[in-house]
This record gives sequence, structure tokens and C-alpha cells, in this order.
Amino acid sequence: MIRLALAALAAGVAGLGPARAEDFFAGKTISLYIGSTPGGGYDSYARLIARHWSEHIPGHPTVVPVNMPGAGSNKLAYYIYAVAPKDGTAVGAIFPGAVVEQLIGDKPVQHDASKFTYVGSANSEVLVCYDRADAPVRSFGDAFKTEIKMAASAEGGSTRDFPLVLNEVLGTRFKVVAGYPGSREMMLAIEQGEVAGQCGIGVSSLAEAHPDWIPSGKMRVLAQEAVRPDPEMEKLQVPLTIDFAKTDEQRRMLSLMYAPYQFGRPYVAPPGVPPERAAVLRQSFIETMRDPATLEDAKRVRLEVEPLPGDEVQALVAKMFATPPAIVAKLKAALATQP
Repeated sequence: MIRLALAALAAGVAGLGPARAEDFFAGKTISLYIGSTPGGGYDSYARLIARHWSEHIPGHPTVVPVNMPGAGSNKLAYYIYAVAPKDGTAVGAIFPGAVVEQLIGDKPVQHDASKFTYVGSANSEVLVCYDRADAPVRSFGDAFKTEIKMAASAEGGSTRDFPLVLNEVLGTRFKVVAGYPGSREMMLAIEQGEVAGQCGIGVSSLAEAHPDWIPSGKMRVLAQEAVRPDPEMEKLQVPLTIDFAKTDEQRRMLSLMYAPYQFGRPYVAPPGVPPERAAVLRQSFIETMRDPATLEDAKRVRLEVEPLPGDEVQALVAKMFATPPAIVAKLKAALATQP
């Protein structure tokens, strides 16, 4: 009798996980914090998710988007890490740069990105180098022999950092013209012939801003700055910069720099969220991103959806933080190069 009673008690406790999570989220509000100002890409993705996420969470809590911009989303990263409730009711949409900043950034951060609970990522991103069709550099190989002016933003932006690192690590001859306020100004400068091209720009961003540039032949893509190729760029036989690495050290430096873009729009919860609630957030997130209603909504607002489950993002982050210190130090030195 005692054994039967204990077995029944054990079975009841084992069944509490999902029930407890459902009971917890019912009637609650999940604050979906966004590390950017309203109106940008990160804001658009987060609000898309907020519109559909509740349908997939047990108990159907209300999901409310809240903007918390500042310091390249490092302000939000700190809030999620140290201040936000650790009960599953706070999730942050941060930049991938806020994940890797403590590894290769030149400014200290107040959060430990390796300890976040990664809920998932809305899409991945492949960045590219491209130039005008009339520019003298006709292939990525030409960039090792011929100097070419490339438009760039301020320090810390991928359009500045990526070509500088390619110069330092691989030996390309990109002349980085930094200081443009944003993508629109850089693309206008390229169109007017003030500069020849640009590195560190996302395939989706380029296609959204100027969908005709590549198909028409007005611009040509020189290389992909990524760990894995974009399917459309692969069809065009655009090479990966990482394949031009001559040593394992060079390859590992570039892999670390490109790694965060495999999870282009990460969503994180604080460290210490109860495992059963973290599991609910992860499962409901990936279900939301695969829901036909979400995909239709994304198509309507012209957002590319390529979700990555939270456990996969967590594994990618762990791999980044396991990079040998010598590789990290050399990449930091390359990033410290001035145009």
C-alpha cells in the first residue's frame, strides 16, 4: 500500500511541470522588451511576434511590446540580466552584438551573455560585400590587388568593422570611408559614385532597400561574410570570405566575428528562469514563428522569417564563448584598427 501511494505521489509530481507552467502563465502579462527605437527592423520583428505569441503559450498570457533602446541594446541586455523578473514574464529582443560585445568589444558590459536563457531567434542574416558594376574590383580576389573605397558607418558598425577585419586578417585593400549616419546615406553615396561599394550589409537589408540593384546588374556581390552561405547568394556562386583564409587561425577569427549573425535577432530571458517555464517559452516561440498566420503577417510587412530554436542558439553561444583566448585577442586587435 505504501509503495502504491508513493508511486501515485511520484506520478502526480511528474505531471505538475506542464500544469504548473499553464497555471502560472494564465492571466499573466509577458513584457517583450525591444532594444531599439520604434519603427526599425528589430521593433518590427518583436511586434510581429507579440501579435501572435500568446496563442501558443499555455494559459494565453498577454504579450506587451516595450521599447528600451540604448547602447546598441546593451542597456536592455543588462536589464534582462540583472533587473527583470526571473519568472518567465520578461523577454528581451537584443542585438547579436550585445551577445558578443563582452568577448570582442572595446567597452566593458554589465551582463554575461553566456548565462542568458535563449528563447530563440527570429531569423539569421548573411552579410555581403558588394560594389558598383563599373568599379575596377570585379571579384573578391581583385580586392587583394586593387584598392577600392567602401562606405561605412561609425565605429562598432558592421559596415566599418567587417572590411577593416578583412584587411587585417586576409589582406584585402578596402579603403574604408567611415562616418556615414546610416544605410540610406551610404547607399546614396554608392549610387552617386562617391564610393564604390559597401561591406557588412545584410542580404535582406540590401534587397529591401534596393531590390533591383543585384538582379539588374547595377551592383555585383563580391563575397558573403558568413559562416554558412545564403541560398540565393549560393545560386549566384558568390564565394564566402572565410574560404579565402590561409590558416586555421584566420578561419577561426572570421568564424567568431560572423557567428552572432547565425542568430540575427535573438530573444533572451534572464538567467535562472525555471526550466519548465523556459521550455514553454522556447516551444511556444518556435511554434509562433512557424505558424501560417505569423508567416502571412510577416509577408504583409515584408519581414523574412527564418527561426532558430532556443536550444540551438544556446549551443551556438556556448561555442562562441569557448573560443581560445588567443583567437579572441587577435580579433579584438583587428577590430581596433582605424580606417
